[in-house]
Amino acid sequence: MALDYSYLTGLPPIEIDHAFTTRDTMLYALGVGAGATAGRDADDLAFVYEDGLKTLPTMAVVLAYPGFWSRDPKFGITWQKLLHVEQSIELHAPLPVEGRVIGKMTIEEIYDRGPDKGALMHISRRVFDTASGTLLATVRQVNLLRADGGFGGKAAPPPPPPSVPDRPPDEVISLPTSVDQALIYRLSGDTNPLHADPAVAKSAGFERPILHGLCSFGVVGRAVLKSLCGNDPQRLRRFDVRFTSPVYPGETLETRIWRTDVGSAAIEAYVVERGVAAMRNGHAKYDDA
Repeated sequence: MALDYSYLTGLPPIEIDHAFTTRDTMLYALGVGAGATAGRDADDLAFVYEDGLKTLPTMAVVLAYPGFWSRDPKFGITWQKLLHVEQSIELHAPLPVEGRVIGKMTIEEIYDRGPDKGALMHISRRVFDTASGTLLATVRQVNLLRADGGFGGKAAPPPPPPSVPDRPPDEVISLPTSVDQALIYRLSGDTNPLHADPAVAKSAGFERPILHGLCSFGVVGRAVLKSLCGNDPQRLRRFDVRFTSPVYPGETLETRIWRTDVGSAAIEAYVVERGVAAMRNGHAKYDDA
């Protein structure tokens, strides 16, 4: 059955009401590995300990998160073949450590890459503080629907080439992931069995469950926050990446950072153990000190 472009792009915004607590904020930080360094780094402790608790900016990706909605048969998506390939967060206001938010998710566009190459689905979600109506964050992502191309839609634009300065990075930060990282991260709302069930992972072409793209995004986001913002969440304004290779739980992510202008940086991330690029075309905008 071909993907129904008109139905999906014509859907009204999907609204998600989400109340979260300081426990959820700490659980998210644990899910992206902050607990692994908290014992020796007071800055990281601030994200997993209630005394002076701070919210990691990348937590925007789980606020008012709609869950694994693509698995619902009514959307006609072959969810087993779905891969998350791009992610962006834009911060408009500081994220609270607890509260209530509402998210409004829209399918903005679906590009057809052909029957053998799948389709690219562009999604955005605006997250508002319920009490004040303040727009906290805009979350954007692109999903590759590997089995849903050939529906007759407009062609996908080519991905941009990797863009980093032709010089060594200004800073390199390596952060570990744990073998149970995906199992912890999924407790923040992304229950795709690809990240937990070996049988599902093998059916999708992976040797074992892979780390959530958003978990890897959070790990690299921690490196970006530390390097560029002195671990002050209020200084990060935007963070974008394109995922280029899956990461397995237990591997180490090496984040390479190039300062390109005042308040701007280019980012790449590599899996140390396999020497492959996990993320390219990364960019961060931040308030320079």
